[in-house]
Amino acid sequence: MLRYSLVIPVLNEQDNVLPLVEELYAVLDPGFELIFVDDGSTDATAERLAAAKERFPGLRLIRHAGRAGKSAALRTGIAAATAPWIVTMDGDGQNDPRDVPRLLAAAEADPAVALVAGLRRKRDDIWRKRVASRIGNGIRRALLRDDCPDTACGLKAIRRDVFLGLPFFDSLHRFFPALVRRHGHAVAMVAVNDRARRAGVSKYTNWGRAVAGLFDLAGVVWLMRRTTLPSAATEI
Repeated sequence: MLRYSLVIPVLNEQDNVLPLVEELYAVLDPGFELIFVDDGSTDATAERLAAAKERFPGLRLIRHAGRAGKSAALRTGIAAATAPWIVTMDGDGQNDPRDVPRLLAAAEADPAVALVAGLRRKRDDIWRKRVASRIGNGIRRALLRDDCPDTACGLKAIRRDVFLGLPFFDSLHRFFPALVRRHGHAVAMVAVNDRARRAGVSKYTNWGRAVAGLFDLAGVVWLMRRTTLPSAATEI
């Protein structure tokens, strides 16, 4: 059985995907499958990944007919994955593959842990993004009490069955710690590296992310208040 599946959503990352694939196969030990989910790219992202399948065993490519969002792409990839643990990563090269074994070690050290969230030590972003992220994280932590200072980090390890048991909605990936805890599982956190984007531009703006984030946060607050799970269940 595979130890884990790497699921990477991508949108218009034609200049980043091949260097990332090459780095992953050079750095990581065998025992994983690599699943890219192309979320309706309009550049050569899908074509370059399809061509790479001949060189890299275990590389899989799934395409959305149109853009559905990062959470939808993650759900598509995780549903198709075959390993019990999923490692998620961004496709722009900012996440460091050398951190993957550290996340998995933290996951395997405690059977109660269902999510290991990466915490970026030092963000390699412009100051406006860092400030906006700090404000957003502060509001989210105050309302959800998820004790996670960096839910936007794309590098995470999560049990496949736990992810598939979470309610699905757009931007789900930003609320993993709060929802996983609400469903009765433990969460661990590991400091990880953050690197500069290799090429291309970010798909998010501070204003667009802030507006959507407020609606999402209100929805998650309601969802958590309306989620009641039994403390124990015993079959008689």
